[in-house]
Amino acid sequence: MKQWWYCLLVVFIALPLGASEMSLNMTQGVTDISGKVYGLHMTILYICCAIGLVVFGIMIYSMIYHRKSKGAVAANFHESTKVEIAWTVIPFIILIAMAIPATKTLIAMEDPSNADLTIKITGSQWKWHYSYFDKDIEFYSTLSTPRDQIDGIEAKGEHYLLEVDKPLVLPINQKVRFLMTSDDVIHSWWVPAFAVKKDANPGFINEAWTRIDKPGIYRGQCAELCGKDHGFMPIVVQALSETDFDNWLVEQKQLASNAAAAAAASLSQTLSLEELTTQGEQIYLARCAACHQPNGAGLPGVFPSLIGSPIIKGPVAGHLNIVLNGKPGTAMQAFAKQLTAQEIAAVITFERNAWGNNTGDVVQAADVSNFSGGNEASTEANKTESTMAATATESTNTATEKATQALETVAKAVTPEVVAIEDLPTLTLEQLITEGEQVYATTCAACHQATGAGLPGAFPSLIGSPVVSGPVSGHIDIVMHGKPGTAMQAFSSQLSPQKMAAVITYERNAWGNNSGEAVQPADVASHGQ
Repeated sequence: MKQWWYCLLVVFIALPLGASEMSLNMTQGVTDISGKVYGLHMTILYICCAIGLVVFGIMIYSMIYHRKSKGAVAANFHESTKVEIAWTVIPFIILIAMAIPATKTLIAMEDPSNADLTIKITGSQWKWHYSYFDKDIEFYSTLSTPRDQIDGIEAKGEHYLLEVDKPLVLPINQKVRFLMTSDDVIHSWWVPAFAVKKDANPGFINEAWTRIDKPGIYRGQCAELCGKDHGFMPIVVQALSETDFDNWLVEQKQLASNAAAAAAASLSQTLSLEELTTQGEQIYLARCAACHQPNGAGLPGVFPSLIGSPIIKGPVAGHLNIVLNGKPGTAMQAFAKQLTAQEIAAVITFERNAWGNNTGDVVQAADVSNFSGGNEASTEANKTESTMAATATESTNTATEKATQALETVAKAVTPEVVAIEDLPTLTLEQLITEGEQVYATTCAACHQATGAGLPGAFPSLIGSPVVSGPVSGHIDIVMHGKPGTAMQAFSSQLSPQKMAAVITYERNAWGNNSGEAVQPADVASHGQ
């Protein structure tokens, strides 16, 4: 029997000792803090194993030597003061023994003072933006795993979904302070080898730090569920020796200078439709396809389709504006600082000619620069003819005049024309429903879905809705003036009375609502008068 006890003891002791070499165990990392975290983890593991050995040892011993078949008779006792004190004091001592090293480690983890280098980390759907304080260096880091691997067309690489186009580069043997925030939703910057895991919250700054002991490439991920492509937001850190890091800084500044010169030179270049489309497709797949899908179809109710989109089919100025400046309140980011003028021109040209859009429009880098206000490098380009479409060209004296004209065109396109009530037409139910379906698909379906089912908890369903099935006046009022405190916009300045009448009629007769009501443009125009 003693041999069995010895074997059992060896097993319990071997488990924690062997755990340090197990692939599923916590790694030791490459920083002093990660070493302390690992040591704390192993210490608590040993304590837990010791507790388990004692508790299960006593249980097994009792079951073997105090079983009924051996004639054991249960003792009859209760309220032992010694036992009560023992099982209160012993766990208390164990918890204190665990809390002291844990507290020391946590305090050390939260001390970013006296840093040699400060880097601001900004998370956004779905990439990281790194800014080196006092170094005049910043860049975006995005997933570089080929799309064919993600779609299962090619075999997955060694670092599948853990590779980026531009890694964060840090020096070893220097204390690096991280300031973390977000552009949109909550992200979390996590690199296990550094024992750094900190949330990036919009509107707040969180701090963390690290000091890397040896050069190498270390990988991590966003550790906070942040949306559709949360799993496509890797982190790659390249740690260099101090000399190599200084050389890297010089190289980055030279690259930035070269890029600025290339961007200035591109303003005087005129590329063909084929050249722009080829380049634009690559940029689209790398930067836009995550939301709008590789085929441009988008995700109904979340990301709009680009196939026949009003932005794509409308004036080029509107397309330029949304790509350069984004759209507040949505996931559409501003790419003015993320892409060069040439890249923006290429991707816009691609979108306006792909997936059957076939507008024939060609946007050049000079057009992008002119629209955004121009600069010294584009002064000469502003004096020359700028091609905004393959079938038409226009020349302007200054970039400001050209941008103003383009914005006026957009304003005219979206501003409803004022028409007297007596001049408004009277349409049949079928005519209203036909037009209303088109208006709904382009204006309302992004929130309420093409089926009218909405998104529970976010956008209400229109199927049997109290607004849709209630008085027509209430339906007209909410379409015209919106609903404060919700995502429901006011459409009185976006749609004409006829379009509002059509979409209201469509909603009240679609998806089984079948009210039979026909709302005329005059009803909308006279509402509230």
